[in-house]
Amino acid sequence: MKHLLSSAVSLLTLSFVACQQAPESHSENVSKMVEAATPDTSAAPTQQEAKEFLEAAAVEIETLGEYAARVAWVKANFITQDTNWLESKVGEDVALLSTRLANQAKRFNGLQLPEDMRRKMDGLKRGSNFPAPERKGAAKELAEIMTRLDSRYGTGKFDYNGDTLNLGQASDIIATSDDPEELRAVWEGWRTVSPAMKGDYADMVKIINEGASELGYADAGALWRSGYDMDADDFVAETDRIWGQVKPLYDQLHCAVRAGLNEKYGDEVVPLDEPIRADLLGNMWGQSWGNIYDVVKPEGAAPGVDTTKLLKEKEYDALKMVKTAEKFFTSMGFDPLPETFYERSLITKPEDREVVCHASAWNIDSKDDIRIKMCTKVNAEDFSTVHHELGHNFYQRAYKNQPVFYQGGANDGFHEAIGDMIALSITPEYLVKIGLLDKADVPGEDADLALLMRQAMDKVAFLPFGLMVDQWRWKVFSGDYTPAQYNEGWWELRDKYQGLKAPSERSADAFDPGAKYHIPGNTPYMRYFLAHILQFQFHKAACDAAGFEGPLHRCSVYGNKVVGEKFNDMLEMGQSKPWPDALEAFTGTREMDGSAILEYFAPLQAYLEEQNKDRTCGW
Repeated sequence: MKHLLSSAVSLLTLSFVACQQAPESHSENVSKMVEAATPDTSAAPTQQEAKEFLEAAAVEIETLGEYAARVAWVKANFITQDTNWLESKVGEDVALLSTRLANQAKRFNGLQLPEDMRRKMDGLKRGSNFPAPERKGAAKELAEIMTRLDSRYGTGKFDYNGDTLNLGQASDIIATSDDPEELRAVWEGWRTVSPAMKGDYADMVKIINEGASELGYADAGALWRSGYDMDADDFVAETDRIWGQVKPLYDQLHCAVRAGLNEKYGDEVVPLDEPIRADLLGNMWGQSWGNIYDVVKPEGAAPGVDTTKLLKEKEYDALKMVKTAEKFFTSMGFDPLPETFYERSLITKPEDREVVCHASAWNIDSKDDIRIKMCTKVNAEDFSTVHHELGHNFYQRAYKNQPVFYQGGANDGFHEAIGDMIALSITPEYLVKIGLLDKADVPGEDADLALLMRQAMDKVAFLPFGLMVDQWRWKVFSGDYTPAQYNEGWWELRDKYQGLKAPSERSADAFDPGAKYHIPGNTPYMRYFLAHILQFQFHKAACDAAGFEGPLHRCSVYGNKVVGEKFNDMLEMGQSKPWPDALEAFTGTREMDGSAILEYFAPLQAYLEEQNKDRTCGW
């Protein structure tokens, strides 16, 4: 579910990818720009100097950003010793540039600047999410560590029953097996790839905390939380507030799922008064539960739509899935994707080499060279994911005319929410409009519970996982969890937020966080929690703008150009304004709010409460 945004600004100021250093000729060019951009610190700064500094910084970011994006693209699609070396080298330049610009921007702290210039300066001071300190060699060391972590994950394999399994093969077993012993073995097997990452990860934390301290932050976690147009502590309180809104819905779902698994596996495997075993939920990380829908599908409810079956019956391939997702956006008035998108994207897994299969969206040149990288399979999950990834691409293109400082989502949750909002419009009515489903086969209202339960198994089940991943990292960055406590802390939070437990006792040297891409891949995760809130808030606003009057879960805005125009107005803003301004432009409110997700799932919550009335819920 990771969705990589690879543009100049995201590489250099958001660190969505561990992008890294260049051959000598490119470094020489960067060095010349470094000299030109270094301000004279012998006198008090002026507004004109600040203006010139920002102009020079923009040139550097754009130049190195495109180079780094191309290196990262090649490395993700050809994982070799040489491409690892190239990515590590360009990462050193990225880290050096980000750190230098952040420290130079501090010179203008006491200067009265126009709001636009101050916003750009603040963005530079936050620098990278993974800042290297200024000391010699630190940027190189950090880049090498981050490349090793990413590559160990991307090439991870383990032996099982005489076969060597990669993550995709292991995930297929977790998704389909109902043998608890096999599930435990495969779950544990994938986690044998991560203990070797632990030392590197601890070293990386020390380096980026040192870099964050030089920028004036208590630690890297405080740096991350400062990027939400509010005080870092206020942001923590805001996420807790939103979680409090939606937690009652999750608790009801958890209770029903545990009861269904208990009926399937018995008290020994699934006790009714304990957290659920994480390997039983149909997903390698227990973050989405859709693959075990059958254990809790509403009794007597009419069946929903089997999109996977429809795709295969209509002889869809990966390319047709992508073109169908593109058509959703063009139906709303967006321009088609450029021809280069299809020429340069990686849409199916090559048979002849290692690639990072995790679905991702890229903007190579911060303009029109947008691509996806995805080992697409013809199934319902990837059909939705393709819509999601193109949401990133259309967002990237919408803000391409913004200054490089503002080429990103209003906050990082916005970027993830855009495509997911579109995916919420993949309703049976939408499938009819694109010729995938016959009108006579559209389920009636008696199928709504089934549709909502299936959605909740992914969307609602994900919410606490989306919250706890960065909760863990923040505690690691702050020192609340030492390296010896990394794994214990991980499961402490998984118990607290998700009500899940490991299927077996974990060894002292385990590093289970490293078995989730976003930890070794160094991608902040709070964006996904925010996205799961914002997508429903966006969806409700879109349906209201379209004049839709039925249940929110039956609304599709496919083909609605009025919604598309209003939507694009928000997308074009990028990061140029505080995120409440962008939110207000589309939804009419300045506050993120979980009430839309409760409205969307209201019929399901009422059903779950009735089903659970005689059960003991909680853990």
